[in-house]
Formats: sequence, structure tokens, C-alpha cells
Amino acid sequence: MLSSPIQPSHPINYHSLQSTISASVPSTASAVITTKNKSTKNMTPVPSSDSKSAPAVKIQTEDSFNIPNNTLRIGSRKSKLAVKQSEIVGEVISKKFPQISTPIVTVSTLGDQFQNRPLYSFGGKALWTKELEILLLESVGEYEKIDLIVHSLKDMPTSLPDEFELGCILEREDPRDALVMKIDSPYKSLGDLPDGSVVGTSSVRRSAQLLKNFPHLQFKSVRGNINTRLSKLDDSEQGYDCIILAAAGLLRLNLDFRITQYLNEDIMYHAVGQGALGIEVRKNDPVLSKVCKEIVHFESAICCAAERSLLKFLEGGCSVPVGCKTHYNKSDKTLELKAIVLSTDGKESVEDELTATIESIKDAQELGVNLAKIMIENGAKKILDEINFDKINEIKQAGLTNQIQN
Repeated sequence: MLSSPIQPSHPINYHSLQSTISASVPSTASAVITTKNKSTKNMTPVPSSDSKSAPAVKIQTEDSFNIPNNTLRIGSRKSKLAVKQSEIVGEVISKKFPQISTPIVTVSTLGDQFQNRPLYSFGGKALWTKELEILLLESVGEYEKIDLIVHSLKDMPTSLPDEFELGCILEREDPRDALVMKIDSPYKSLGDLPDGSVVGTSSVRRSAQLLKNFPHLQFKSVRGNINTRLSKLDDSEQGYDCIILAAAGLLRLNLDFRITQYLNEDIMYHAVGQGALGIEVRKNDPVLSKVCKEIVHFESAICCAAERSLLKFLEGGCSVPVGCKTHYNKSDKTLELKAIVLSTDGKESVEDELTATIESIKDAQELGVNLAKIMIENGAKKILDEINFDKINEIKQAGLTNQIQN
């Protein structure tokens, strides 16, 4: 929910909210953005492959748009990592558009209110987005209307409300998961840990893969921001021997010194979109469309588009045991997509890969769909359909387990 005083008590009707927004845009005290006139038909704007080295604005062409008060407001959760990621996006925008300021509006979301329960147990990805999406449409109380939301892409739903779209994806940080051992631990890898060692994770994807590859380990849910999880790990009374975190978050917060081991796909496939930042905007907003075309990172965008398309076709979310890995070869424009779907106990799995030549986001999305179809034929849908999340929640709430059942 929005922090006090704003606490909506019923579902938001996005259409009715949107109807209250004035269509007029003030023309005074505004910065002019001018870019090449390219149509955008796909989910993520596609620049030329060398867009990373494109010159900063101003680019003068035939069409231009005004930004009121030279300002684009960025919506963010209040956590240190969320704010840092919003600052990263603001810096990228400033490099392209130095005349534009990018203040950050922080909001406490529903997901931030329940740090003691696993994410899959009460709604998944939508927990991080709803309150911020309200502000994309209009100001609420003390909160000003925002222009874009910065998401950890792995937490961003593959399907958004009709009023919004994934505007672009920025350059991806290391997408792998990272093993973090307790301070002064003598162990350097998961394989080193003795039988019964406790791994902290609230991710079904991670625990399923660890059960598959390291059945001698046990698991205990751990929630909270990165620093909270690290504190729990180092507290001997909490009972953790190690925790698994996304490497990207540790790197962005300069906590990479805590990383004991980076986990490659032979140990653990990362989450869809992990390590990437996704920018959510109002659909068909001409100003944000042009901004996104200038800051999108092509290679990251096509990799993530393939991953998200795969997940969407499998009808999965961030709470299901689906992992992936992508690699784009710039020289021959081929994209390799690998993926795994597992039962929650790690005893059943379907693992496949597919490679295709990629020229556009649409090509990448088709690759994801095609691999998903192959995996469904090989039994992936059956595995996902049989998952019992109520049972998972019951077991994990009880504490330790190395026998998660479907």
C-alpha cells in the first residue's frame, strides 16, 4: 500500500483513474527532446545495434516533444537497492538528456509490508507494482504523479495492466545467482557444505535446483532487504550457513566482497530477467517513448525479451521453478536460450535449449515461445500444473525442509 496517509482499501479501476487525467501538457518551462522519427511496434523499443555509443541529446529532427518543468519523476520502492537502481536510471537519462532532472519519488509497496513471508505465498510480482502504477496515472495525496517506474525486471509481471507497457530495458548487470557464506565460514562452495547445512532462500526456483543438485542440504525461508538478509546470515541464532542472492543487487550496493561463489547454470539457472532494470511507463506516451528509445540497451533487451516470452507462454511467474540463461553473439546475431522447469522437490525437470538468428525484439520473443513449446511437449506444463503452492507455504513456514513435496 502507499505509505500513510494513502492506503487504498479496494482494487483500483485503472480506466476510471486514467479518465481523470487532463490531456493537456503545459508548454512553459519545458525541455525539448527531439529524436529520429521511428515507429515502435514491439514491447521494447529497438535501437540500432550501436545505439550505446550514440551521441547525447540534442538530436535535431522533424518532431519534438516538451517535458514540463524539465522533469521526469521516477517512481521507486523505498529500499536501498530500489533507490540505487532508480539513481542508475536517472544517471543514464541525464547522460542522454543533460537538461532533464530526474527526482525519485519513493513509495512503500505492499510487498515491503510483509518481509516475513515468502513472496509466492501472497501474490507474487504484483506486490511490487500496484501502488506505483497508481501514481503513473495521477497524483495521490502528498505523492506527485510520476513518469516512469524502475523495476528489477525479474520482479516485473510479464503481463501489465492495459494502461502501461514495458518501455525499455537498460544494460544488464551480472544475471547469475550468488552464494554468500556466513562470515568466517571455511566453506567456499555448496558442494563443500556438510550434510544438513541450512541454505537461506525464499525462492522456489532456487530451492528446487538446489534439491536437484545438492539433496544433502536443507532450506529455510529468508526475507527482507539485502542488508537484513546478510545480518540474519551472520547471526548465529538464526541458523543459516549460507544464503543465495542475486549477484546484481550485491554488485550495485558494492557488497560484492560478500560473494563466495557465482553460480553458473550447471549449478543454478538464474531467474527470468534477473540482473536487468525494466522501465514501466504509460502506454503510448510520446515523450517517454522517445526517452526509452534513446536509453534502451539492445543486447539486454533481446535477451530479456526471449526469457520473458518463454515464461509468459509457460504461464509462469516469478514464484514458479523456471530458470534460464541467454547468450547473444554479436558477430553472427544469434541468441542462445537455455531453460529449465522443475518440480518443487527437484526430482522432475525438463531442460532444453534453442538458438536462432535475432534481428529484433519480435524475433527474440518468437525464440522464447518456440523453446517453451518444445519444453511443454517434453513435460514442462505437466510439472508446473502439479505444483501445490499451499503445500510449499505450509512446509516453508514450518522452517526447515529438504523434502518439499508437490
